[in-house]
Amino acid sequence: MSDQPVGSGPIHITLETGPRLTRPVPPEVVEALLSAQITATAGERSGFQLAFDLTKQGALSRLLLPEGFFDPKTRVILSVSVKGTAWVLLDGLIVRQEVGTSNQPGHSTLTVTGEDLTLLMDLEERTDRYPNLRPSGRVARILSKYADYGIEARVFQEQIEQPPREQLRVDYQSGTDLGYVNELARANGYTFYLEPGPRPGHSTAVWGPEPRVGQRQHALNVNMDVNSTVDQLTFAYDGTAREEPQARVQDPATRNSRLLPQPDIRPLRPPLGRRATPALKRRTLSGTAKKESAQAQAELLARAALSADAISGSGSLDVNRHGYILRPRELVGVRGTGVTYDGDYFVKSVTHTIRPGSYQQNFTLSREGLIARSGTVRP
Repeated sequence: MSDQPVGSGPIHITLETGPRLTRPVPPEVVEALLSAQITATAGERSGFQLAFDLTKQGALSRLLLPEGFFDPKTRVILSVSVKGTAWVLLDGLIVRQEVGTSNQPGHSTLTVTGEDLTLLMDLEERTDRYPNLRPSGRVARILSKYADYGIEARVFQEQIEQPPREQLRVDYQSGTDLGYVNELARANGYTFYLEPGPRPGHSTAVWGPEPRVGQRQHALNVNMDVNSTVDQLTFAYDGTAREEPQARVQDPATRNSRLLPQPDIRPLRPPLGRRATPALKRRTLSGTAKKESAQAQAELLARAALSADAISGSGSLDVNRHGYILRPRELVGVRGTGVTYDGDYFVKSVTHTIRPGSYQQNFTLSREGLIARSGTVRP
């Protein structure tokens, strides 16, 4: 969808609002839009900020603002259309509005800030029990409650089998749905996030491993003269980022404990670099001796995988110059930085900044090792 070339073609914004079901905003609202900033990060809640021109006699200040058009919990959907191909950038709820009034004509603004629809899962604390449900089953049951907002659940089975055993334990939730779903994700080395689209009003809630396989996006080129598509790229190798976690389990019959072997993280983190970074830290996980072996193994795998990315990169690009919209939570190739840091990366986060005549993206990349595994990347 977003592989459609941008070139120098126009980029159109479509804005919809409503309490639950949305509809296109009046033309005055789109005309008053000064800027839109949307941030999407793997494993975190996406956020947005929209700024509008608040003309004294305009429809926003006279009618829409007093009528509650931008009140908190109002749903907002923003899509960009490039050469007729639409891409939903955000589907979320307003949580805050700010009005800045100026004596200078044209300098008064309305700014609305919000978060994606996972905010709905973080508004109410609850206590619930889940007898005979494995972690993925608990997540699926929780997400089914939000189908009215067009949220479709995509839940992966955990890497380490954890069959429910009600005669030994019953799992409880104490807190918000979002907090519990994220807790289960961290315990299994997974992430949880909401992917808006592909159609306005629809989104996918993903609970599973970071998608580090599949087709790469069009490469980010730097230091390649006229072929450069990225304004700048900075890479860092943090030697203290990766850990070697240690976990012990106890035999309930003999009370003897044993150290679990180091897990293979490749099912969760398929290698993107040829030379893996060593783990300089060794950390003992607490409380694993009291857990069942499968739970302790899952926690050990999760900790090892989540700390694996010692290589990080950051940069910015102009969408018209790059020619494509960079998507978060997918893979992309890098060219022009040299042998050590060229190759494929996981796009950790993307911040879209859209203004009249301008579409910029700031992004962060990550991987677990140095030197590309392949001599070529997708152009």
